[in-house]
Amino acid sequence: MGLEGDGIAAAIAYTLIETGRMNSVNLEAWLTEVLERSAYHKIDCIDELAP
Repeated sequence: MGLEGDGIAAAIAYTLIETGRMNSVNLEAWLTEVLERSAYHKIDCIDELAP
């Protein structure tokens, strides 16, 4: 059994992946960009990183 937070993290990941698929987003390119930009991105503009 995992921790409660593991289920929440998995749900968030699956939601982002499915949202990207529904919007015909190249998920590999999007994830690469998000990981590169997230280190320098302001938390109050986080929706800019959504697929």
